Amino acid sequence: MTILSNYPLVSALAAIVLAQGAKVPLVWLLRGRWNPALAFGTGGMPSSHSAAVAALATAVGLERGFGSAGFAIAVVVCAITMYDAAGIRRHAGIQAGAINRIVEALKEHLPAACDPERQPLKELLGHRPVEVLGGAIFGMSVGVAFHFVY
Repeated sequence: MTILSNYPLVSALAAIVLAQGAKVPLVWLLRGRWNPALAFGTGGMPSSHSAAVAALATAVGLERGFGSAGFAIAVVVCAITMYDAAGIRRHAGIQAGAINRIVEALKEHLPAACDPERQPLKELLGHRPVEVLGGAIFGMSVGVAFHFVY
């Protein structure tokens, strides 16, 4: 048995790649901006973290049964990951934005107090709930699609 025959693993990894790739055309369609860098960053629609764990849980459920211990573990990991993406990581991004604005204001009034080489904190860390939901639906779809491939 090779790693490529591990349907749940391949589904989860494919969901990550496909969700990241989907961000670029979605932003182009919705906002008219073409930004290939979105495929390599965090945040945005759909959540690739949510897509991965939803694809994994779906694949485990379809392969091993929805009453299996493996499915239970996958669902718990899925719930924790999605909660983290929409909660803790999102709020860390909001705080990073506030810190960046404070530092910019300090630069104007107290330039000597600021490190001129400081890079702004990354603000797009987490997801809005709709992005997490979109990732979950996307991931479940990948899990089901790969079920028919395998």
